[in-house]
Amino acid sequence: MNSPEQPLPSFDEVLLCTPQTSAEQVGLFLRRCLIPCHGGDKIYTMLYADELSYEVSCWAEELFQRLQGYNSSYRLIILCNCERENSYLPSAFSHCKVHMIPQRPRAEMEQYLQRHFQVAQPSGSAAAVFREHMSVGIVSSKRAGMGK
Repeated sequence: MNSPEQPLPSFDEVLLCTPQTSAEQVGLFLRRCLIPCHGGDKIYTMLYADELSYEVSCWAEELFQRLQGYNSSYRLIILCNCERENSYLPSAFSHCKVHMIPQRPRAEMEQYLQRHFQVAQPSGSAAAVFREHMSVGIVSSKRAGMGK
C-alpha cells in the first residue's frame, strides 16, 4: 500500500497452501523465488503454509535450505495462522517470525484493493455482476448451508 500504483502480486508470486498442496507445487514456487532470473524484484508469498502436510513441509524446508545459496536477495513471506504456529513449517522458520498487525485502517485497505480490482470496461466480464464492477467478490453467510 506504500506504492498505490504498483500492481498486486501476479499468480506466480503467490502460493495458497492447503493440505492437498503437493511437494511439486511447493518446489516450483520455491524455485521461482530462490533461483535468480530476470523477473525483477518480486515478493513471493506462501499463504497458510501451516496447512501443508508434514511430509511436504519437511521437503519444502530441505529444498529451501539447498536453494537459498543461489540467491541471497530473495524476498519470501510465509503467512500462517497464529493458532497453528507449532506446525512444522512455521516452527522451522520461527527464527524469522514477525507478528503482524494491520497498520492501516480497514477503509483505507478496502479503497486500495478496490482501485486494483475494479474493471474499467465490465462488458463481457464477470465483473458486471459485482458491485461497482469489481473483478472479485466475497460471498459469505453467518449460517452454514445457505447456498452461498
